[in-house]
Amino acid sequence: MLTARYDVLGLRPGDRILDLGCGGGRHAFEAARRGAVVTAVDLDLGELKDVRGLTAEMVAAGEIPVERIGTANGDALRLPFPDGTFDRIIASEVMEHIPDDAGAAAELTRVLRPGGTIAVTVPAWFPEKVCWALSDEYHAPFVEGGHVRIYTETGLRSVLRTAGLRPGAAHRAHALHSPYWWLKCAVGVRNDEHPLVKAWHKLLVWDIVKRPTAIQVAEKVLSPVLGKSLIVYATKPGMAHQ
Repeated sequence: MLTARYDVLGLRPGDRILDLGCGGGRHAFEAARRGAVVTAVDLDLGELKDVRGLTAEMVAAGEIPVERIGTANGDALRLPFPDGTFDRIIASEVMEHIPDDAGAAAELTRVLRPGGTIAVTVPAWFPEKVCWALSDEYHAPFVEGGHVRIYTETGLRSVLRTAGLRPGAAHRAHALHSPYWWLKCAVGVRNDEHPLVKAWHKLLVWDIVKRPTAIQVAEKVLSPVLGKSLIVYATKPGMAHQ
């Protein structure tokens, strides 16, 4: 289930890409399939171990070359890379967890090469407002590691612009995930056994595995309004390398 669009990001074979807050590696794996050289970064050592395990399985299956994905444990405010290391960056569902989002945006700008592009995804304003209203378990300060702010598109663009980036295209994604999270917030964020939550989760898994046409059409129609994620793309000013 991808959130960023690689065509809008401008990803090309051979590009060096940072997947910040990689989680299970969904964006990293797809970037590697498209020929990019990927560095997957997360604070969670368990997630990085899983990414390495899945990478080994994909290499064994011939899906990607082994040299295309590396992992690193890192903090968004102190990335362990020289200036201008990456051609592309994806920071998916990360910024809403970081109190100093301006500092994180500045650090991402630092490690992006001039002319490079970044995709930043955060929970969209309306779905997020509903989640915060329904449950204190969903957000800080009531839960450790929870979301610390709610972004508008204007607010996210301002953060990126202040960091020295030029925001451009934007879109929403994952409309069917909004009702799922509203249900979870209504019945208890950790209550995965509630019948409605289980039923909706099965629908989401079916969509990911089978990609049924009806669901894809619904996502396309509803995402501009109900999309759980907001994605903003930005470019670092300067001359692109050849």
